[in-house]
Amino acid sequence: MTCGMAQTTKPNSASSGAGEKDFMTRLADAGEEALQRLTDLPGGQKAVAAFNDLRNRVDELAKKVRGIDALEARVAKLEKELTALKKSRRASDGADG
Repeated sequence: MTCGMAQTTKPNSASSGAGEKDFMTRLADAGEEALQRLTDLPGGQKAVAAFNDLRNRVDELAKKVRGIDALEARVAKLEKELTALKKSRRASDGADG
């Protein structure tokens, strides 16, 4: 008995890529078939709709999370500027007094 993934271990890169593509195609087909069976079940369409809604919300959340790095960089820059302003203010207050 052989496994379909055994094809990907061959040294020939062309057949390796073809085996991986075949595996991914079979996996995608199996997923589509599973979704089709799920929609045939009572309440299955609601479940699929809920999963799709969840996927959309996760996508939106991922987009927002990716923006956090830029915001953190802006905050760090502002903190440095504020620290520099405080130091210059203290120096000028000490010189005036």
